[in-house]
Amino acid sequence: MLDQPLSLPNGARLPNRLAKAAMSEGLADRHGRATPGLVRLYERFGRSGAGLLLSGNVMVDGRYLEHPGNVVLDDSTDDAALAAQARVAAAARAHGAAYLVQISHPGRQVQRFVARTPVAPSAVAPVRLLGAFGRPRALEPDEIPALVDAFARTAERCERAGASGVQIHGAHGYLVNQFLSPLTNRRTDAWGGPLAARARFLVELVRAVRARTAPGFILSVKLNSADFQRGGFDEDDALEVVRLLEAERVDLLEISGGTYESARMMDARGVAPEPAPTKASTRAREAYFLEFARRVRAVSRIPLMVTGGFRTRAAMEEALADGALDVVGLARPLAVEPDLPARLLSGAAERSTVRPRRTLSRRLDLIAEGGWHALQLRRIAEGREPDPTMSPTWAALRFSVGQMVRGLRLPRRLGLAAARPLPALPSSAQS
Repeated sequence: MLDQPLSLPNGARLPNRLAKAAMSEGLADRHGRATPGLVRLYERFGRSGAGLLLSGNVMVDGRYLEHPGNVVLDDSTDDAALAAQARVAAAARAHGAAYLVQISHPGRQVQRFVARTPVAPSAVAPVRLLGAFGRPRALEPDEIPALVDAFARTAERCERAGASGVQIHGAHGYLVNQFLSPLTNRRTDAWGGPLAARARFLVELVRAVRARTAPGFILSVKLNSADFQRGGFDEDDALEVVRLLEAERVDLLEISGGTYESARMMDARGVAPEPAPTKASTRAREAYFLEFARRVRAVSRIPLMVTGGFRTRAAMEEALADGALDVVGLARPLAVEPDLPARLLSGAAERSTVRPRRTLSRRLDLIAEGGWHALQLRRIAEGREPDPTMSPTWAALRFSVGQMVRGLRLPRRLGLAAARPLPALPSSAQS
């Protein structure tokens, strides 16, 4: 079933059921513009055989970056930056794949060397991870409609640059997820409290993007199945949000889970040594958000993409055959095997085989893998082949130091001046 096309609710058509899922590339220049290396990376992914390509985080406000090196498509975007992004979109779509830009705001998940004072729905504690994050301030009531409009304007720029659509990042502890979670949204106004009010920000984003883009422009949402934190956003909450998204005519829903503080999306089970892929036990534990996807099927017919843990063609085919999902998302495997989708589709490959070596602890594994895969993406962007023999510990150290240096070199528009409030919209533009 992997090579069957998929028609989305808005009429767009994906040529097959494999997707290159989002990975943060970190390949923009210091002003947030796409570079020739990013174009080269998506030229390679465009030839991968995947029917759908998703970009890494593209920022709607360049003062708050998920990582230095994020592409920024905010109100500072000029014609040259838009042309650079158009070259990425053209490269991604050159061989027939659809290309979605993942539009995002990190909220409180901004490292100190990028922004000393991040923003969040509420002034909660800083992210608990190696002391790298500052305490956020609460968004003012008039800043929230401005942020809704910022997402919509970024989506409009993506359409002008030739993207097939956008994906609103509502997972992994970023700003949209922070509005959804009672742990990070303690507001008592119209944007907080019961789940319907906490979900208002996401619903308004979907409506605003729809209003600014053409009917054939794909609108996707990435949603956590749960935050995996006590008292946080859970599966029952997520199912209620899915019902709201179906009413808003979302074209594709991607299921994920976790935050920086509970990184389930980096679950080491997806890369641990496994028994023979023909064993049912292996297939059952491969995709670790698949059971929640089955719960979603009971309440919604939104086309579903599941990313996280898929490694064998048998597990992918089985998940598609039993109707649990419509699109298989592959992220980290494509950083090392960029032609894997084509080999799976042709039958030349039965599974992804390349994994980084293990370190001495699971926690260090999770940190090291991020740097290891990021440096593999950088090698492809430089026109080189991935290096499966690269030391994950060395890669994590090199990547982390490099990110800090790049963060300190950011212009003040993007960097430490980020404590000033967002401009409020004129009253006529507020929702």
